[in-house]
Amino acid sequence: MSGKRLELDTTTLSALAEPNRMHIVELLREGPLTVGEIADRLGLRQPQASKHLKVLSEHGIVEVQADANRRIYRLRPEPFQAMTSWLDSFRHIMEERFDKLDAYLRELQNKEQG
Repeated sequence: MSGKRLELDTTTLSALAEPNRMHIVELLREGPLTVGEIADRLGLRQPQASKHLKVLSEHGIVEVQADANRRIYRLRPEPFQAMTSWLDSFRHIMEERFDKLDAYLRELQNKEQG
């Protein structure tokens, strides 16, 4: 693996474990939204959406920008880069297992043909 590896913050995972927060992150993947837009799209009351956004903000998953009396939320890339880096560290394990499975399947095919 090349480049600096970002450390995975387990509080990021715990913040994302709550279904409404995960839905908010999925919405924000498409682009920045206001609290009202998020609440409307998820069928939440605005105070509920604000509570979840506060948690996401405290964990560094989203950032907020004030625009007059509106708050616009967007995803921060760093927590997701850290998750990607962490998951990539397991890639060699999965590739090794797939290679072993492939070799086993070829062995079975050879026995059937032979």
